[in-house]
Amino acid sequence: MGRALLVIDVQQAIVDLVDDGSGYLSRVRTAIEAARAADVPVIYVVIALRPGFPEVGTRNRALAAIAEAGCYVEGAPGTEIHPDVAPLPGEVVVTKRRASAFSGSDLDVLLRARGIDSLVLSGIATSAVVLSTLCQANDLDFGLTVLSDACLDIDPELHRCLIERLFPQWADVLTVDDWSKTLTPQ
Repeated sequence: MGRALLVIDVQQAIVDLVDDGSGYLSRVRTAIEAARAADVPVIYVVIALRPGFPEVGTRNRALAAIAEAGCYVEGAPGTEIHPDVAPLPGEVVVTKRRASAFSGSDLDVLLRARGIDSLVLSGIATSAVVLSTLCQANDLDFGLTVLSDACLDIDPELHRCLIERLFPQWADVLTVDDWSKTLTPQ
């Protein structure tokens, strides 16, 4: 079986909202380049809602707020993957309709068809898509690694708490550099 690097919600509008100038995109790019060099598939996941937001329920506060922002409609510039970490031709881009990369997408089908049973997670936001995806992937029995410095959140303290206290209960938590070293022969 194999593993894949998931790059989740690293979209132009989200990066513009959350990136603090700390070199986040550079670290994600390093993870992507390391994965490609080691023949680990890179799979991108984006959130994009249909025009009129038929998938947004009235009780889902987070999704309603995303819909209200208006920049995550299919085809809108905000749904595009940030150009600094853009996919290469042939790399898979999955569209999701909820917080988790699995909800409202065909991600599970794609992973199982490729024999992937282990995931390496990166993305924005740690307290939303990364947390939701980690929980669901754990329930689906995937092996899990979280790249601590390739995840980002608007709330640094919440990010720290999740990375240091919650995520290690379900996943290996590594920096991009430490994970990259596991991909190359020593």
